[in-house]
Amino acid sequence: MTSQSIPPPPRRILSLPAIAPCESVSPSALLSSLLSLAADVSSSDSIPARCPTHRRAVREALRHVAILSTFFADIAGSDLPASAVLGLSELHVTLQRLGHLLRDCSRRGARLWILMNSGRVLSELRVLLRSVAVALDVLPLDSLALSSDVRDTVSLLSRQAWKADLKPDPADERAAEAVRSALAAFAGAVPPDGVELKALLRRLQVRSWSDCGDEIAFLEEQLLDYSTGDDGEAVLLGNLTGLLVYCRATMFKADGVEARKEPRLEEQRIGGLNPEAFRCPISLDIMAEPVTISTGQTYDRASIVRWLESGCLTCPVTGEKLRSAEFVPNSAVQRIINQYCHYNNISAAGSNSGSRKRDLAKTSSPQSPAAAGATRMAVAFLVGRLHAGSDGEKNRAAHEIRLLSKSSIFNRACFVEADCVPWLLHLLSTPDPSTQDNAVAALLNLSKHPSGRAAIFEVGGTGLVIDAVSEGLKAEAKQNAAAILFYLSSVEEYRKEIGEIPGAIPALVHLLRRGGYRGKKNAIVALFGLLLSPGNQLRAVAAGAARALVDLLGDEREDLVNDCVGVLAKMAERQEGADAILAASPDVLQSLVGVLQSSTSRSGREYCVSVMLSLCDSCGAKVVGLLEKMPLLMPALYSVVAGGPPHASKKARSLVNYIHRFHDQEDFPSAAALPPPPPAAQDRVVHAR
Repeated sequence: MTSQSIPPPPRRILSLPAIAPCESVSPSALLSSLLSLAADVSSSDSIPARCPTHRRAVREALRHVAILSTFFADIAGSDLPASAVLGLSELHVTLQRLGHLLRDCSRRGARLWILMNSGRVLSELRVLLRSVAVALDVLPLDSLALSSDVRDTVSLLSRQAWKADLKPDPADERAAEAVRSALAAFAGAVPPDGVELKALLRRLQVRSWSDCGDEIAFLEEQLLDYSTGDDGEAVLLGNLTGLLVYCRATMFKADGVEARKEPRLEEQRIGGLNPEAFRCPISLDIMAEPVTISTGQTYDRASIVRWLESGCLTCPVTGEKLRSAEFVPNSAVQRIINQYCHYNNISAAGSNSGSRKRDLAKTSSPQSPAAAGATRMAVAFLVGRLHAGSDGEKNRAAHEIRLLSKSSIFNRACFVEADCVPWLLHLLSTPDPSTQDNAVAALLNLSKHPSGRAAIFEVGGTGLVIDAVSEGLKAEAKQNAAAILFYLSSVEEYRKEIGEIPGAIPALVHLLRRGGYRGKKNAIVALFGLLLSPGNQLRAVAAGAARALVDLLGDEREDLVNDCVGVLAKMAERQEGADAILAASPDVLQSLVGVLQSSTSRSGREYCVSVMLSLCDSCGAKVVGLLEKMPLLMPALYSVVAGGPPHASKKARSLVNYIHRFHDQEDFPSAAALPPPPPAAQDRVVHAR
């Protein structure tokens, strides 16, 4: 029913899965597969060059595979006895696992981890080579049509494989000792030997800022998996991450921003995408394994398989009858989803790759004293560059701070404690767009920490952030500055003072009108936070927030519309806000009804009901009369009454009763506000059973 080309799930490093051939496989088919498998492994001539560690062991393994390849070629075409299937099957499994191991040893980004797990790597390799010896011993070599040279070589290989005594390269041992020495120095708050660290990085072929970043990214991903498991492994991963963070910050200062410029531009595009587009139309979860069916629609693999297996042979979206029940992986969508998950710190592992967020709570403390020491030394170095570096060094330091503070609470606390915030605020007035962008993004990350918010506010940085919202040199700087205001507005004292700054709310309203998706999104949530202070309601009305929000009710992005309705609900609680909403557009009520009818979000529907209920409370018959004439409103309200959460159901019931009372009254005063409905009116609502 499914396509043959669906890829297997990702494999954890040094896990060596293999699929055994079926028992009924013919010897000739098995031999053909072995030839292909051995050629795939032995043709990787570049593996030793890409393996900075364990080179002797890797070469020895490749020598074994080359001899086996010759052996397979020598018996190809000859009649093989059925008794050969067992030995050949064992070789098939062993070669699969050996291929995984060699690829892991040459894996980009995993070099330091492989070095520090040398014992495990060599142990796995010994087991695999001895598995080769076992399989060769099981094979009936005397019954095979082998040339004498090949027979002698295979017999010698079997004896050597049994006795294989793989040991670490001396250079690997020296490199591992340099790592342990550096970690001990970090634990004692002493800078490590720079010469030793440079030699270590040369040994690992970590030659650039980007190489170091790849190593850090790999370790952080591994740490995510191990953080709830083996504590010893988590400590090792944390130590190695701290070491590489220190190296990247202090030893690769020349190419930091430049080396990452294009990937960061790609990240900015990815970060502005609407995650609703990644959801499977069947399950409504973000797709873990997107596949495309014959109609061109894309679904999550597990969901469409269940759909087809249930006997449904139509496209769930279009209703079109499927020409074929096969589907193919949509690698383009998969790549975009993976990039989106990485950009937003979402784990891509598991059956629902978009549903499991990284648990930042586990980053509030370091894994060990060594990891803490390495981080603090890197932080001190970077803050020093912000203070006394050249313009280029300040930009690179801000960029590094931006990265290190993105997904670690401990890192954020370290930067705040090191007085990083004032220097980053100083960079907001720079004429260089890249430097300003990096500084704003770094401040955004620090504003997520309570001490970071306090630091920004207490040094008078709020005005500089507002200036960045209105006059930022890049769109990304403006939208990130708006996000900073959102985090600052989470503190009651701060939101009041932010609102009193003359340009604060107008800057957000302007971004709401002119910004891109992420800019609008951040401006909306920042406005919502500021409106929690009663004094900011009138300021938002004066700045034209109601008109800007109402104009977005027709936007195609549902999450943006729901956020807008949430802010309108807050504004409508006051008479001035309700009047401004009604004056914003003659079709505002119709737009609200449309959102209520079409929204799939419970909170969005509740916000719609709240807005209309507040408008009825504030403006009376003028609003109720218009709502009563909208035929689509009542079914949508009854849906909320019957199936919404209690709070939303209560609001919807009140709005229904308003409309019923207006309909029943013959002499309703057109200018007066409606009084609250009497308790008896509740009986008019039909409850679903």
